[in-house]
Amino acid sequence: MLTDGPLDVLTGDYLAELTMLILGRDRLKNPELGYAKTFLRQLEECLGLAHERGVRIVANAGGLNPAGLAAAVRALAAKLSVPVSVAHVEGDDLMPYGQDALTANAYLGGAGITACLRAGADVVVTGRVTDAALVSGPAAWWFDWAPDDHDRLAGAVVAGHVLECGTQATGGNYAFFTRHDVTRPGFPLAEIAEDGSSVVTKHPGTGGVVSVGTVTAQLLYETQGVRYLGPDVTARLDTVRLAQAGPDRVAISGTRGEAPPATLKVGVTRIGGWRNEVVFVLTGLDIEEKSALVREQLAPLLAEVASAEWTLARTDHEDAPTEETASAMLRLVVRDPSPDRVGRTLTSAAIELALASYPGFHVTAPPGPAQPYGVFTSTTTPAATTPHTAVLADGTRAGVARNPASTPHPASPAFEAQGSGGGAPEGVGAQPRPGGPGAEPPVSGRGGVGDSPAGRTATAPAAPVPPSAPPTRRAPLGRLIGARSGDKGGDANVGVWAESDPAWEWLHRTLTVDAFKTLLPETAPLAVTRHVLPGLRSLNFTITRILGDGVASGHRFDPQAKALGEWLRSRHLDIPTALLSDPPGHRPGGDPIPETTTPEGTP
Repeated sequence: MLTDGPLDVLTGDYLAELTMLILGRDRLKNPELGYAKTFLRQLEECLGLAHERGVRIVANAGGLNPAGLAAAVRALAAKLSVPVSVAHVEGDDLMPYGQDALTANAYLGGAGITACLRAGADVVVTGRVTDAALVSGPAAWWFDWAPDDHDRLAGAVVAGHVLECGTQATGGNYAFFTRHDVTRPGFPLAEIAEDGSSVVTKHPGTGGVVSVGTVTAQLLYETQGVRYLGPDVTARLDTVRLAQAGPDRVAISGTRGEAPPATLKVGVTRIGGWRNEVVFVLTGLDIEEKSALVREQLAPLLAEVASAEWTLARTDHEDAPTEETASAMLRLVVRDPSPDRVGRTLTSAAIELALASYPGFHVTAPPGPAQPYGVFTSTTTPAATTPHTAVLADGTRAGVARNPASTPHPASPAFEAQGSGGGAPEGVGAQPRPGGPGAEPPVSGRGGVGDSPAGRTATAPAAPVPPSAPPTRRAPLGRLIGARSGDKGGDANVGVWAESDPAWEWLHRTLTVDAFKTLLPETAPLAVTRHVLPGLRSLNFTITRILGDGVASGHRFDPQAKALGEWLRSRHLDIPTALLSDPPGHRPGGDPIPETTTPEGTP
């Protein structure tokens, strides 16, 4: 980013939920640690170049010890003979916090960063701030925004959310990746204007792509509703408008902001206990019977274990040309408060079955010791009583004033609390419903799911199409719709979007909560909420507790739900043939690329 083109502020986001647990364990070993050590190694390579080019650096790499990292950066700068001013933000660490908490951190906003930059800091390191604060804080400094400039701040928050995961905005993890060369995508940047609007782009000559699709995908990532709550402002995602503003340039405009809530999110990590796993390989015939035998043989040993979960993944193929493709995987995951009950005693016993169990017995790894696993939970704390302090380069401590909070928000018009239901995806979308975008699907019943019986597989014959209905074709949903998914503690979200108005109309009336649960049966017993973002031609589904106690607990095969959206895109249903008629790579109904100019003075 420093060498490929002009830049005013370089940001770095280091603090995933899992990272806080890792830093907490580091701090237990050495109280002087608790920050991202990789940041220092990276800074050693580029601090001199950033200073030479006048680029400010803002990063949340301070983790649990921003003061310690700030001191380490000063020591590094002295070693490199680079005269930089280093400040940090603190106040987020709420430890000690409750019983057995390893870490507890409030999610602060960007105001502390703003204060540090106003005081002349060249490098600002923070603890747990919101990811978007790394961008909204510098933008508020650059334009001297007031705390109640809600629309401007909300626009910068949206830009920050697009940038926070780096190359995910330039083609990384993109549903339609085959349309572009994303072998080595460049990093995104945002040109932010005084009114809070922005243009997301990348430096010329870097790889990947910036398109309305890539930006839409990132906007939907790890969000849980129409209102994107933050400590500085509440951004209304249902007001955001995107437009292609040239090659690799996407304009973001129209974002409306509201006052922030009266509380701050608090992320708490704990050591949940001990876990272990064994993966048995089952090859060839009688897969189900082989699985049943192993389970029966280990049942007495597992009787005393707090949690034992078996998962059979049928990766085997009939009459397979290779041994690997003839094999299925049987995974046993055990958890217990005691490491002894899930340690080598258990895994060794599993291996000792090798000569006394199913034919072809083998496992994917040797027996191993139990490993600690973490639990992530989130709660809230009053914002008014949570310290937020900018610690300047000379040691001056400046408290940060907060914008008065709003009253609790009512439900957004674009919010839908859908009922759950059964049914199979057979016939989904075959018949149009009255109304276009904004028309409410049924709240209960099948909600767009056809009348064929539950439990039918995706390869079953399509239901007969009434003569009055448009012709349909059985196809994967992903041939028409993009998706991106991710984790928020124990919850997950799946954002889906359409690329044309006709596809959006079909998606909006078809993909109800009932249909979603039918397409993804693992979500059927869980609470699923659907949010509608018509301006983005998007739906966003939140699945409560699908990830158990969060990524650190290893609850699912895909512990961060990163591939949940791709699973949804792979499911088959009846799609109107007219919507599938565009050639690959074509963006149906796309807006023409308007000529735009970049506002002067944009960071």
